[in-house]
Amino acid sequence: MPLQRFILSLVLLLAWSAAVRAGTLPDGFVYLDEVAPAVRQDIRYFTRNNFLGDQVDGYLKPRAILAYPAAQALQKVQEELQPFGLGLKVFDAYRPQRAVDHFVRWARDLADQRNKAEYYPRVAKSNLFKEDYIAERSGHSRGSTVDLTLVARDGEEIDMGGRFDFFGPESWPASAAPNAGQRAHRLLLRTLMTKHGFAPYPQEWWHFTLNNEPFPQTYFDFPVQ
Repeated sequence: MPLQRFILSLVLLLAWSAAVRAGTLPDGFVYLDEVAPAVRQDIRYFTRNNFLGDQVDGYLKPRAILAYPAAQALQKVQEELQPFGLGLKVFDAYRPQRAVDHFVRWARDLADQRNKAEYYPRVAKSNLFKEDYIAERSGHSRGSTVDLTLVARDGEEIDMGGRFDFFGPESWPASAAPNAGQRAHRLLLRTLMTKHGFAPYPQEWWHFTLNNEPFPQTYFDFPVQ
């Protein structure tokens, strides 16, 4: 019996490895572009254009992945925006746990301050954990959290009064720092996202999580590929 269990475990491991190599997603997950093809994507953690300044572990392709209900809900938001010449652009969706671990290692390396001026000029890197900008677990790893913004029909980003992944109170949805037009853009995004079942995050205007997420207790680690 122990040998049979070992053989079964080996078969399952090999099957899982083959699925990963083939890019097969776990049940319940989809590529966003297969459900909402008009939603633009700029997956920042596949690039060096992010607060770390490096490509992040686990991002093997610049392609958004989400749990199916979250992808469906985003498509509904996109459909509401399109008659007005507007749409969505996604910066990040599902995030592997290994990527979160990369964030944690970066945050603990206090000597690496290369992108401080751009992303956290008024927050000490030593305080990123305490102020909840970096954590050892992320809702993104459950597959129903998305970071996004509004764009015009030509893909140009709408002015939201701040950049994606800027650490500071200016990024709070309730911040009074943006001008009236910028606050209106944030409100439009928030209104449509909440209408279609997403909850906002109080420190990031771009961050939303599906209320009825299908995997509320599971943190996945399959790569983005």
